[in-house]
Amino acid sequence: MSSKIRIGIVDDHPLLRQGVATALKRIADFEVVAQGGSADEAKLMATQFQPDVLLMDVNMPGDSFAAVRAIASATPSVKVLVLTVSESEDDAYAALEAGAQGYVLKGVSGPELVQAIRHVAKGETFITPGFAGKLISNLKQHNEGERHIAELTHREEQIIREVANGLTNREIALKLSLSEKTVKHYMSSVMQKLQVRNRVEAVTAIRQHWQSEQASSIKHRLAGQQLASCKPDNEPE
Repeated sequence: MSSKIRIGIVDDHPLLRQGVATALKRIADFEVVAQGGSADEAKLMATQFQPDVLLMDVNMPGDSFAAVRAIASATPSVKVLVLTVSESEDDAYAALEAGAQGYVLKGVSGPELVQAIRHVAKGETFITPGFAGKLISNLKQHNEGERHIAELTHREEQIIREVANGLTNREIALKLSLSEKTVKHYMSSVMQKLQVRNRVEAVTAIRQHWQSEQASSIKHRLAGQQLASCKPDNEPE
């Protein structure tokens, strides 16, 4: 990394984008190298300018989450820091799972944004502290019923995944080279283990489990970041 942290900013609100750029240009070791207003421009910016940190919103033209995933895959040296008004847990989980290094809510103070950029530039995770605490707290609520999911055999989980994809018993039987009767048997076992009454409830339960798995995969990142965020960086002159 050069002596300066090179920054790209992608937001579809020009006034806000310019305001952030102006504020960051005042920081001695920051350099704003490019700006854009869409998910496609974010991908192009990452490839052409390869900033150290790419600030980008999730609510703008194009598929922002797909853009984050593409950037993380094609240009891993570019660290994505989401800067957004969205306090949606789903958005936060989706962004982090896609490869974002941080998630910061708009309205943060200048020093906190500077701190977030510095952490992310070093490869660390940074989430707005209060919001990170909320995410960790809500993750604990996903634990109920996990024991029942763990009791599913590989074949049973395979069957319920296909049901969740919308396949009928007959279609699953053909795809997995099983008899339709065998598929029904597995589904009966799945519903019994999940303690549900029908296929709809079974699919709902398994989808909640998948969401919980996704969330848990980033839980240690949130917990570790909370400790780091309690120690603010020195204010730049």
